[in-house]
Amino acid sequence: MKILVCISHVPDTTSKINFVNGDSEFDTNGVQYVINPNDEFGLTRAIWFQEQQGAKITVVNVGGVDTEPTLRKALAIGADDAIRVNANPTDGFFVAKQLAEVVKNGNYDLVICGKESLDYNGGMVPGMLAALLNYNFVNAVTDIKVEGDQTKVARDIDGGKEIVATALPLVIGGQKGIVEEKDLRIPNMRGIMTARTKPLSVVEPVDATQTTQAVKFEKPAPKSAVKMISADNLDELISLLHNEAKVI
Repeated sequence: MKILVCISHVPDTTSKINFVNGDSEFDTNGVQYVINPNDEFGLTRAIWFQEQQGAKITVVNVGGVDTEPTLRKALAIGADDAIRVNANPTDGFFVAKQLAEVVKNGNYDLVICGKESLDYNGGMVPGMLAALLNYNFVNAVTDIKVEGDQTKVARDIDGGKEIVATALPLVIGGQKGIVEEKDLRIPNMRGIMTARTKPLSVVEPVDATQTTQAVKFEKPAPKSAVKMISADNLDELISLLHNEAKVI
């Protein structure tokens, strides 16, 4: 089985977020980047298929040369090889179009995406990718089992879980639950050294229309100061909750 794991290069959640050029662009200065968490869960699940069923894992990213350390980390975790599409990921459709070309050229059986990226939270790439490829698609996946070309997939739905039986080739949008946080792999020294020698191919992008554009970003309003109220002053507490907070 050939597995392609799509990797987004996203800011660490502890990074300080700022915008430049009239709040139209993200300020990358001083920002630490990591593997998108939903993608890392998917990569770990792929490693399980590698260990248990001999699957071959390729990781792919659409981005500039600055994203290669993130791909190298994925190789250190256990992927066999990596592909970087040499393009700025301008919007979801553009990214899906580039990934679709990689899938067509590589003839992958299973494509694992995160259900959404941590930075833009668009959640559109996995579904677009499946549509472009005419592959089966299941989103919000929390478990997947593969036997031959048949799969059994669990996904979150409102109020419970749904079990879906489908066939390969398949695109999934994974999330936490496909593996748990305790199961994530931390690259060891051997993995880091081996990653340096694993293939990392750079391919040029195909033509694709940019269908959306970020016009302006706005940070949430800062939290107001905390008001301390005496435990004996119940009337003031009720008044503030009613008139200022408007929660009662």
